[in-house]
Amino acid sequence: MLQTFRATVRFRKFEIDPIERRLRSAVTVEDLRRLAKRRLPTGVFDYVDGGAEDERTLAHNSSAFALLEFRPDVLCDVSEIDTSTTLLGKRIPLPLILAPTGYTRITHSQGELSVARAAARAGLPYSLSTMSTRSIEEVAAVSDGPKWFQVYTWKDRGLVTELVERAAAAGYEALWLTVDTAVLGRRERDVRNGYAIPPQLSPRTILDGILHPAWTVDFLRHEPMQFANVTHHADHGTRDAIPMAEHVMRNFDQKLSWADVEWLQSIWKGPLVLKGIQTVADARRAVEAGVEGIGLSNHGGRQLDGAPAPIELVEPVAQEIQGAAAIICDGGVRRGSDIVKAIALGADACSIGRPYLYAMGAAGERGVDHVLRFFREGVERTMALTIPAIDRDLVRWR
Repeated sequence: MLQTFRATVRFRKFEIDPIERRLRSAVTVEDLRRLAKRRLPTGVFDYVDGGAEDERTLAHNSSAFALLEFRPDVLCDVSEIDTSTTLLGKRIPLPLILAPTGYTRITHSQGELSVARAAARAGLPYSLSTMSTRSIEEVAAVSDGPKWFQVYTWKDRGLVTELVERAAAAGYEALWLTVDTAVLGRRERDVRNGYAIPPQLSPRTILDGILHPAWTVDFLRHEPMQFANVTHHADHGTRDAIPMAEHVMRNFDQKLSWADVEWLQSIWKGPLVLKGIQTVADARRAVEAGVEGIGLSNHGGRQLDGAPAPIELVEPVAQEIQGAAAIICDGGVRRGSDIVKAIALGADACSIGRPYLYAMGAAGERGVDHVLRFFREGVERTMALTIPAIDRDLVRWR
């Protein structure tokens, strides 16, 4: 009996490294989300995880992918799978971009530096937000990988010009213009939690910090968080994040129009991508305006509840613009198979935000490496199980 037991059973080697043990249990993005929820204070997690109002758009962004099913071909030679693609004239190993997310250090002290390093190791474009907690130059110093910069068109055009010039000087290859934030959406989890950016102390937040000691110690041991790209433009030269946040929100330009796209093209000589396109008509206008990329996005469900899911826009937009600009599906991507579905419908790439923020909250920089491997392997596996070259016949709507 003992001999049979020894021949059929092996004990799993105990992993000494606690981060590695944690990541072993994270086999999906949802697993990383659960780990992040356990490790982050409630207000912090809800800031990352939450959406606008009833969060119907937030949920539909992901659930819409389930409305697509594969039509796999069998007996195909899948011994060599090529997941690489060309995006905006650059070859990348996977049709995936790391989307810009503001205030990334809220999940881990290294913030944007960790994400940029992980993206560079994977050879994927990392997008830095204007509202980042590490500066354009700091990120460029730690990453030799492809980098994009996201910008808002504010009332202060001098600030926008300065940011764009700094991004160009630091080697950023493409520019996102976010076009769906004339005002901020009502994020009701944050309202209920009394949560603000940056966090403000109250008995509730103090207790939350005590109950999440690992995050709190990491937060307190490092320098204060700031909007690193724009602190010097705050009122009266303050470097405090609270008045800086108020200053920024006051200066979103609600007069933003297509004329501003033309103005931005006059000061930026690289590819321009409009992030926040939500109709076929606006996609057509973007092409007519001469932009190189269209980011189909509803801001991760954080702005207008009831906006369309990006995956449902991919095919009609692709049919309308006929390859005149790159299409990036931004929102709801949780598996490599989701990326394959979007490419089959006509997207050139997908972008992710929450998945890498969950990974940061769960395990820091190694968590980001982990989630990027998960997406790469998911794309490879899906292509091997369906068809080695993705085309429209691969998927159909249920």
